[in-house]
Amino acid sequence: MAVKKTELYSSLWASCDALRGGMDASQYKDYVLTLLFMKYVTDKYNGQKYADIKVFDKAHDTNRDPDKRTGCSFDDFIALKNKKNIGDGIDKVIARLAEENDSLKGVIDIAHFNDEAKIGKGQEMVDKLTKLIAIFQRPELDFSKNRAERNIDFGNRENVTAVQIPYQSAKYD
Repeated sequence: MAVKKTELYSSLWASCDALRGGMDASQYKDYVLTLLFMKYVTDKYNGQKYADIKVFDKAHDTNRDPDKRTGCSFDDFIALKNKKNIGDGIDKVIARLAEENDSLKGVIDIAHFNDEAKIGKGQEMVDKLTKLIAIFQRPELDFSKNRAERNIDFGNRENVTAVQIPYQSAKYD
């Protein structure tokens, strides 16, 4: 079954709510849309040989040195939950996705999840990022079941409004 807009909107609200406090609400979109995009491309393209976007997890990295292997999928985010290096790890996964897909350089890697001033320090960062990953990890947000003609259009004004509404509400907190 395709992802319902109500589930998507609920996840967007929850993720914006989780980010409150450390950054200006206008920056939420950089973090929320990065996570949503990572989830979407992982569900749609992970492991597909001739996909539009190259996505793979750490286990399928072709680097010969196992210590240098870094995946570029949402599954790699999940593996980072509750780890002290979660912020740095997320940044590395996103950087690897941009490295593997030239068209994403300077687009997907704008938000820095290891920014203590915005995300928090120590356990606060770990808890906040773990919560954000869990929000998008829910089974209701499985984009692999979306058919091509019914995919969520991220350029659609109605869908962009879903991100703007939490921003508008949060800027007065």
